[in-house]
Amino acid sequence: MKINKHFLDLQDSYLFSTIAKKAAAHVEANPDAQVLRLGIGDVTRPLPKVAVDAMTAAVAEMGQTAGFRGYGPEQGYPFVREAVKAYYVTKGVELDAEEIYVGDGAKSDIGNILELFDRDNNIIVPDPVYPAYVDANIMAGRKISYINGDEGNGFLPMPDSLTVKPDVIYICSPNNPTGSVYSREQLKAWVDFAIENNAIILFDSAYECFISDKTLPTSIFEIEGSRKCAVEIATLSKMAGFTGVRCGYTVIPKELEFDGQSIGKMWMRRQATKFNGISYIVQKGAEAALSPEGLAQCKENVDAYMDNAKTIAKTMTELGIWHVGGDNAPYIWLKCPNGMTSWDFFDKLLAEAHIVGTPGAGFGAKGEGYFRLSAFNSKENVEEAMNRIRKVL
Repeated sequence: MKINKHFLDLQDSYLFSTIAKKAAAHVEANPDAQVLRLGIGDVTRPLPKVAVDAMTAAVAEMGQTAGFRGYGPEQGYPFVREAVKAYYVTKGVELDAEEIYVGDGAKSDIGNILELFDRDNNIIVPDPVYPAYVDANIMAGRKISYINGDEGNGFLPMPDSLTVKPDVIYICSPNNPTGSVYSREQLKAWVDFAIENNAIILFDSAYECFISDKTLPTSIFEIEGSRKCAVEIATLSKMAGFTGVRCGYTVIPKELEFDGQSIGKMWMRRQATKFNGISYIVQKGAEAALSPEGLAQCKENVDAYMDNAKTIAKTMTELGIWHVGGDNAPYIWLKCPNGMTSWDFFDKLLAEAHIVGTPGAGFGAKGEGYFRLSAFNSKENVEEAMNRIRKVL
């Protein structure tokens, strides 16, 4: 028996596991300190009431013979697919419900969809970016090439800086960790480039609900030509607070084909073999969250987080610290002061301010020297954290 030795190429510890260990050690050494967590991108506000009510009713249904449900359709119940379809109409995007595949969140689908692609494909990943993209490809033994974000391009790299021919292109907008958002013109350039190079775009729109600027696209499918080259992976984790409930969806246009094969049909075949779908209870909650009433309640939570983001961004401006994000995303990506490394800055904030953030180095080589602060906390805690940072810096 031989192990998959590609796992040996992974870093020893996942970024957020390392952060959790450091934070736990600090709490143990400082039991009286109030540690404020602006690190991991987990929501803190409760679920929308309409979703809670729907899931409560679904639990009652499952407790009765007439309402009980066993295995559901792997691609999701029709009522959820229709709810997602209606949500996209608000973006000006028309989808067929059969193009929507319900899953347990963006992280799973982003990794699992790689099974559809040949191992010899050139994988293009932006740097810095969400580390799960990189780790999922390393585990599979795939070759990764990076396209670099920096202050010069606003951490929004464009295809003209690529040095290799791409096959699979990851795009995250709003970007995690930087909070930067691609414009329509920039995404159109990526779509045209993908079509010209017979490449596929994996578009992660996990943070689309935080975009307030109406001129910015919230879906790749707002861009002409994208149905020929793109898959969109989305989640209710941030919009509806489903990080602990788990529900997302992947959109694969019917006309998306490579080597004469339908990507949607391949994904359906994969899911039917390896996935039993999301529980009926969760899907009823998702349907409710995507209803007009649910979206209004979701927006209340989103607006609260964005108020926090504005507070953080304002503090960075007052301190003269370069940053992006915070206007159309819940993350603020800042330059570490005084030339500090990102882990040194992490240790300084933890030791002197009892604040947990996220070192930029954990998001790629180009993240070194930068730091991510998250708006996912209460207003009171964010304001207290900013007061502490002012004192430390």
